[in-house]
Amino acid sequence: MIEKNIILDNSFSFALNIIQYCELLEKHRKYVISKQLLRSGTSIGASVREAQNAESSADFCHKMKIASKEAEETDYWLLLCESSANYPTPGGLLNEINSIKKLLGKIISTVKKRSPK
Repeated sequence: MIEKNIILDNSFSFALNIIQYCELLEKHRKYVISKQLLRSGTSIGASVREAQNAESSADFCHKMKIASKEAEETDYWLLLCESSANYPTPGGLLNEINSIKKLLGKIISTVKKRSPK
């Protein structure tokens, strides 16, 4: 039986949703924000996936921290879109990114606790 990896699944699903939202932004000619959001929003999952083949727990933690930084940046762009009058609402993407940020935080803190000092 294959064990489910929640952060892999959630970050991949989120990336697909970000792609859809960025396509909507481009239809509204919001190219600059769309490009920034597409880059940061899809790189979360890429970093999480890369972490699955980490060479050590320190390497794993480092890659997860990169994913966490990208999640923070993505949250920023989504908040800008939500707060800007002429932008389509990001809908549930803010809830998704907050969930991913919490999950990444838990993973990072757990790895730090288990790692020898």
